Amino acid sequence: QVRLVESGGGLVQAGGSLRLSCAASGSFFSINDMSWYRQAPGKQRELVAAITTGGSTNYAGSVKDRFTISRDNAKNTVYLQMNSLKPEDTAVYYCNAKVKHALPGEYDYWGQGTQVTVSS
Repeated sequence: QVRLVESGGGLVQAGGSLRLSCAASGSFFSINDMSWYRQAPGKQRELVAAITTGGSTNYAGSVKDRFTISRDNAKNTVYLQMNSLKPEDTAVYYCNAKVKHALPGEYDYWGQGTQVTVSS
């Protein structure tokens, strides 16, 4: 079983910054891609940013040049640095990890979510 624990959410004024962290623990062979998603009230969950084991990144257009995703493979941790925050960034942010176990296949795990609220 794999557990993802997120931290770093909170309330910030527009233009401010927050840094989210997500640490994976438990029993697994390896962690492949790690990602951050978000879900605002009344909206579908959307991909914010993703990073491969090798460090290649992908961003949603709405956050490109403002958010930076990074990871520490030794600590099984992924980060999301969020700068120039806007009220429309307000959402619950979820960490996702694609995990390999001893059995074939890749399994999706999700964190519990952390609230980010940006006031205008």
